[in-house]
Amino acid sequence: MPTLPDIDYGSRLRAGLLVPSGNSVAEPEIRAMLPRQVSMLVTRLALRGSSRPELMRMLDRLEAASGLLADAEVDVIVFHCTAVSTFAPELAGGIRERIQSASGIRCFTTADAILAGLTRLNARRVSLLTPYIDEVHAREIAFLEASGFQVAGGANLGINTNSEMAGLSSAAILDWARDAIDPRADACLISCTAIKSAPVIAELERVSGIPVLTSNQSMAWHLMRSNGIDGDVVDYGRLFSDPAVRSAEPVAAAR
Repeated sequence: MPTLPDIDYGSRLRAGLLVPSGNSVAEPEIRAMLPRQVSMLVTRLALRGSSRPELMRMLDRLEAASGLLADAEVDVIVFHCTAVSTFAPELAGGIRERIQSASGIRCFTTADAILAGLTRLNARRVSLLTPYIDEVHAREIAFLEASGFQVAGGANLGINTNSEMAGLSSAAILDWARDAIDPRADACLISCTAIKSAPVIAELERVSGIPVLTSNQSMAWHLMRSNGIDGDVVDYGRLFSDPAVRSAEPVAAAR
């Protein structure tokens, strides 16, 4: 019998992701954090810019895209766009309801994952760093404050498109974040799924002395922990490595 290549097709979990069409960063970063036994099946929704109409248009084909992932019989669907899921406190819940109604599959959003991560870290005072234009950054501040967190300082870069965000190097993000982070905060949130922030997490935690969350890291952590998957994930921050936050309540499959 010949020895065949050992490919794991999602023996522990098949996750369906809905990501912005212009995002070239989320998939490589998330794949680097997930165990081999978790597969990631991705469908895109149109989003290139950051204006209010563009962000809302990302939801136009939400049901159709969710149905496509349901065809692949994924175990969970993730709506993975920070700017849209934090647009308003009630919007994330509406997105979940629409996905579940269209697919019959349980789901969560990037906003849900970020709130879960901040809660597990017992962070109440958050330093928020984003690449966003002013109005998107302001909406995220309002979202966090409406969710019970205090935003302590932070900064934004005024970037409009996913392609421009992806053009930022990790080294440039680290230099910017190191100067912009407020060390009086309980945690730093580097928001946005489309910037190369994963490589800076551990170093920024070292120099700042506080936990650092990113959108892709928070999503990968919440995906694993809410499905009862506990594995060693190194280099991507205290959210994964701190024993106090290694577990979350598993969410039962609802297919």
